[in-house]
Amino acid sequence: MQPTPHEAAQPTVEAVRDYLTGLQQRICAAVGAADGQAFGIDAWERPPGGRLEGSGITRVLEGGELIERGGCAFSQVRGPALPASATQHRPELAGAPFEAMGVSLVFHPRNPHVPTVHMNVRMLAATPTEGPLAGRTVRWFGGGMDLTPYYGVEADAVHFHRTCAQALAPFGDGLYPRFKQWCDEYFFLRHRNEARGVGGIFFDDFAELGPARDFELLRSVGDALLAAWLPIAQARRHQPYDEAQRRFQALRRGRYVEFNLVWDRGTLFGLQSGGRTESILMSMPPQADWSYQWAPVPGSAEARLYTDFLPVRDWLGLQSGVAPAGD
Repeated sequence: MQPTPHEAAQPTVEAVRDYLTGLQQRICAAVGAADGQAFGIDAWERPPGGRLEGSGITRVLEGGELIERGGCAFSQVRGPALPASATQHRPELAGAPFEAMGVSLVFHPRNPHVPTVHMNVRMLAATPTEGPLAGRTVRWFGGGMDLTPYYGVEADAVHFHRTCAQALAPFGDGLYPRFKQWCDEYFFLRHRNEARGVGGIFFDDFAELGPARDFELLRSVGDALLAAWLPIAQARRHQPYDEAQRRFQALRRGRYVEFNLVWDRGTLFGLQSGGRTESILMSMPPQADWSYQWAPVPGSAEARLYTDFLPVRDWLGLQSGVAPAGD
């Protein structure tokens, strides 16, 4: 079967892999240099014949001066059937053999004045064996980044969102407000009725601009991570803090754990598809805490996180009402 013009223009698996592994290396080199400690490297491989096959590189930094625990993982896996978490918006691909690759990172800082940051950029491809798409490979992209402060600073939230908006600007004026709202709705703890942080951008099942342009968008988002977060981390890393502030950090990290284990589609995809558990759960903070019916003291800096930062805000003054295309 001859490829359609749309299929012929798709980026090759090799091109996407080369970009993602290079991105992982660049981010870890820059953050490791800022910390003063290099990331450890754990290369792994899943041989053919199992539930999943593929390989990856997990880079982890623990016990650093800036990063208390940070992980940045690249993986490329193949499986016989897409898991349910990946087909809720694409039922025509249910049961199709698939290939997935991406870079996912979470940096949990030591100082509670430095926000946690998360980023993921990924490509999925499926080749149905039945139906109208039988024998044709369908590729799409997803990802984004979001910021989770413990002690909110308006200038930091504005800088993070502005950097995200600038990364998306070459691809259309409507993408940042759309992806920003999508992020606000996705990174939300429904069981607690509160946001995980101040958001950022999020997109999934994205295949709208043409394969080559979609890949350019993915690269622009991935390349923006260091500019979005590292200046904030460098500016806040030496602020003094006490044990009460560390305790608040641990309580908020508990919310992070709850989101990842209950709501995050990436975690569910990895676990449902038989992925490598150690790499999937590298995003967990080194210490977290829970306290029954804990509430901040009214008027405190901790209370301001809940009143001034976690509610959805238009950080760039755009007043967008664009609805996201998905959950």
